[in-house]
Amino acid sequence: MDVTLSSWFVILLAILAANLPFLNEQIFAFIPLHSPVKSFWVRLLELAVLYGLVGAAAHFLESRMGNAFAQGWEFYAVTICLFIVLAYPGFVYRYLRKRHG
Repeated sequence: MDVTLSSWFVILLAILAANLPFLNEQIFAFIPLHSPVKSFWVRLLELAVLYGLVGAAAHFLESRMGNAFAQGWEFYAVTICLFIVLAYPGFVYRYLRKRHG
């Protein structure tokens, strides 16, 4: 896989994964809950797990292209913040959008 193609794949995967907890009422979009509404803390935990999965996919793609670079805490701080920013449209849709009806 080309470097540019794998970079865009990781970016699109991150956008989809960051918004997934806010766009449905099931855990990871396929595990049903007993309650009809998912709490904010469950969504936040799901967001953290999805961040780890996207990071693992990115590391896998990077290691297939060559040597994977060692990352420090700065890298993880920036990518967590970026993942939260990517989740903003889903958060707005779930909590800030005015519902009519």
